[in-house]
Amino acid sequence: MLNGLKVILVEMPNSPTTTVEVLTETGSKYETKKEAGLSHFLEHMCFKGTKQRPSALAVSKALDELGAISNAYTSTEVTAYWAKASFEHTLKMLDIISDIYVNPIFKKEDLEKEKGVITEEINMYKDQPQMIVGEVFDLAMHGNQPAGLPVIGNKKSVNSFKVEDFYKYRAKHYVLGATTVMIAGRINEREVLEAIKRGFSKISRDKKYNKKKTKIVHRAPRVVYKYKDTDQAHIIVGLRSFPYGDQHNIVLKVIKGVLSSGMSSRLFHKLREELGICYYVRALNSPSTDHGEFGIASGVDPKRIDHAVKAIMSELRRLKEEPVPLEELKKVKTSLISKIRMSLETSEKVLDYFATRAIFYRDLKDPKEIEEDILAVTPKDIQNLAKQIFKNKDLLLAIVSKNANKLKLQKILKF
Repeated sequence: MLNGLKVILVEMPNSPTTTVEVLTETGSKYETKKEAGLSHFLEHMCFKGTKQRPSALAVSKALDELGAISNAYTSTEVTAYWAKASFEHTLKMLDIISDIYVNPIFKKEDLEKEKGVITEEINMYKDQPQMIVGEVFDLAMHGNQPAGLPVIGNKKSVNSFKVEDFYKYRAKHYVLGATTVMIAGRINEREVLEAIKRGFSKISRDKKYNKKKTKIVHRAPRVVYKYKDTDQAHIIVGLRSFPYGDQHNIVLKVIKGVLSSGMSSRLFHKLREELGICYYVRALNSPSTDHGEFGIASGVDPKRIDHAVKAIMSELRRLKEEPVPLEELKKVKTSLISKIRMSLETSEKVLDYFATRAIFYRDLKDPKEIEEDILAVTPKDIQNLAKQIFKNKDLLLAIVSKNANKLKLQKILKF
């Protein structure tokens, strides 16, 4: 803590770059129905100018002069602003990112233009069936509450926003208690801490607002289908898993690895090599602070959706019925540990890792400890967890395709 502000500094003495990020604990789950998409829109608007840099051009030029890459992102639970550049520019990056976060100015003319930008972003996602199937899955799993709705909002809500909506929402959520400043790379700790004090001296100290807890609404196996005239059907077979911090997530990480880590993984080998019915297939685990989902996503010939679902269900049943052979488990663990190490090769990836630990797990667990946890998972752990979560209750098949036999698929979708 620095004057009540959460600060995470990760020293990487040999890194040629430094990444600076400021994150607030707010996202689409904090919104009312009328505010749908406001967290994401606000993220866009913060780049439109500040008191010190009064236009979008001034902001982007300041970052470009450092040779920086920069961006921001909004999820259901967090919004973050970041920049990465050569380590010599750490203090300048911190000055710009803190300015964007603490001192934005919102102008009506910028708002009206950005409505068009976000409308086209929505249109872009609507043209991508892989994105749409995720939305179909979330809505079916969670219903008409924030967890079930797109982070980006909808065209009606986006085009209804006024300048005062951004100031009001920002005043509630961009506050000291919700903010974390993170820097990873080659840094001078004393200089960085002084710069953080300066950059965030005017941040609001109002209370932090909390989101409503997600209600569990989907409790029975079912098939949901959305028509789209595409050459490929996109599907997600999923069910409920666990929130961040749950001890089962390490075992679930290994299960995910058994199913889809590498070209010799079970799902890849079965669906692509044996059946030849897909180009991609992957297992997904998506924890949140108060719930989680586990799923299998793939894109297949619309005429062969049933073959894909049968194969996926067969592999899930196999995990319940048979212990994973030790040789296969060793291969999976090696793959997972290698991926962890490769994911920590750059300053922004190191920052991402510790941001996730700090915000969602409320710890700063060393990656080596995660590796040890993975190595400790046994075939029995996997089989026990598979029996616990791979059940008909909450089983869901989401489909985006030009056709689908829901009745036939409903019969297949069971353990």
